Amino acid sequence: MKTLSRLGVGAAALVVAIAGATIPASALTVAQNKAAQTRLNNLGCTSGPVDGKVGAMTQAATTRFQSASKLTQNGSLAGTTYSRLMATSAKRCDVRAVPAGTGGGRRIVLSQSQNWLWLIDAQGKVVRQGGVIDNPAYLDPGTYTSGSKCGRAGRIKRNTDGGSLYLNNFVRFASCGIGFHQIPTYKSNGAQIHADWLLGTNSRASHGCIRVSKSMSDTIWSFTTGATKVVVIR
Repeated sequence: MKTLSRLGVGAAALVVAIAGATIPASALTVAQNKAAQTRLNNLGCTSGPVDGKVGAMTQAATTRFQSASKLTQNGSLAGTTYSRLMATSAKRCDVRAVPAGTGGGRRIVLSQSQNWLWLIDAQGKVVRQGGVIDNPAYLDPGTYTSGSKCGRAGRIKRNTDGGSLYLNNFVRFASCGIGFHQIPTYKSNGAQIHADWLLGTNSRASHGCIRVSKSMSDTIWSFTTGATKVVVIR
């Protein structure tokens, strides 16, 4: 590996391996940022426009890549993240293997460390997978079953938070009020409280439930017409 000359005091320790060279993390060029955005998009990480500007959408895409690659999730392209991203062995964001140790049969698997879930049929085939927003402080790892909890309905097509929001396609699986639902929408105009491209990141935190896209919430609603096993892992 080619190494550039050492930097001045205070900057020497901050380096990042890029395309076979070691350069300061702070010295990423517009061209390198564009290369990263292109690579993120090609890997299904949804970085948005390739403009060389590392804004919120690129940071979210980077976080998804980091979660898929088991790297620290900070949304920064610096350090190991860039070298892993540009490697031929880089992990895709949108297609991930079901984590080991989650049992068999028909189930939903939720990985809190990856901000990701999988819907798996009785034959072990992944029906669908995608990113989530959750809050691990409210939900312990373990095996749950969808359905009524604490005397409350297991499925509510248009649930409400009791205030200004709808929690559409709410499917309860843990006591007492934890379930899957679409990203909350405002009752006033139907808009979501945040964009789909934040799913699969730790950039937002729910109030205990598992937020998914509208499309994913529709799929979960159809998948859980009967009691369904939900396996939660860190």
